[in-house]
Amino acid sequence: MIKVLFNIPNFDTAGSGKALLNLAMGLDKKNYEAHIACLHNRGAFFEVVKESGIPVHVFDYLSPARPIHKLVINSWKVSRLFKQIQPNIIHSFHYGADYTEALAAKMAGIPWVFTKKNMSWGGASARAWKLRSALAKGIIVQNTDMMVEFYPHQKNVQLIPRGVNIEKFRPQAMDSSIREKMHTELNDRIIICVANFVPVKGIELLLRAFNILISRYPNWKLWLVGDDVNEYGKKLKSWVNENNLLAKVIFSGKQSNIVSYLNHAEIFVLPTLDKGEGSPVAMLEAMANGKVVIGSAVPGIKDQLKGYPNQLFIPGNWEDLKTKLEVFMKSTSSENQQLGIQFSELAKRNFSIENEISKHEQFYQTILSV
Repeated sequence: MIKVLFNIPNFDTAGSGKALLNLAMGLDKKNYEAHIACLHNRGAFFEVVKESGIPVHVFDYLSPARPIHKLVINSWKVSRLFKQIQPNIIHSFHYGADYTEALAAKMAGIPWVFTKKNMSWGGASARAWKLRSALAKGIIVQNTDMMVEFYPHQKNVQLIPRGVNIEKFRPQAMDSSIREKMHTELNDRIIICVANFVPVKGIELLLRAFNILISRYPNWKLWLVGDDVNEYGKKLKSWVNENNLLAKVIFSGKQSNIVSYLNHAEIFVLPTLDKGEGSPVAMLEAMANGKVVIGSAVPGIKDQLKGYPNQLFIPGNWEDLKTKLEVFMKSTSSENQQLGIQFSELAKRNFSIENEISKHEQFYQTILSV
């Protein structure tokens, strides 16, 4: 039995937390035992994790990097906590460049690996990323750009894109109460964007493109699904109000049952800016749901839409997005549905959660056999 300890800072934002939980729960229980370490027990999704039955250990497994003597002392203390759990391997889902948990794992004599989840690398964190990578027994990257830009010659690196639960996100019967909540009539056609509302997502580009197109195609509405109470969300709402789009652009707020919103839409747009993504699950969920998908040509999205250049637009260029979006706004619902079936099949073929889990199991076996 292989015991895997998954480390994650928190479950405040559920994206990475869901990915971790899907992986931990999906591992073959005859051969793997999953545990989770977390810095605190806050966040609504933490309750979901507890209900999963997977053992959760709440303690501070990170150490200050300076001064050096405190780093060494604190890392040693953390290493003792790791040894108490007795994992065969530690898998970090930390999104940042912290290397102190890797140092603690090395002191404990436990192989430590991490998933590179974003395109951050240079600047002030460059040294820390290199240290984090050097201390790792193995590294998982989520898109081909990461492999090329960060680890072109490193042999302990494995490409494992994110996966999606195909059955959960398949097209289902529409819940009419969702349209009522979103002030949308039955004959309205819907574009949807599901995202974490932060500036890098580039949602203002979608708004600008939609603002031009809506006069030509007045039977469309734009649904923005995500936690919109932060400063960026307030800025987007203000822009919508100033441009008299309140009847056409509907904010849902944070939602847990995303598929119930996807079921009503024809087109999904992810307008991320040029910093890029890791492997955006929101895009995969929309594909599995049979949507026509459009995304910016950035790392992560490029991999998912490989072979579909008409679905990609120049990052940061709202006019190019407008051009790509108009093609599908003027298409019939039937035409969009037929294209959506292609994306659903693509998700089944290349991005199933089963495929992601299987590749992780193979990765762990390789790391432990070295």
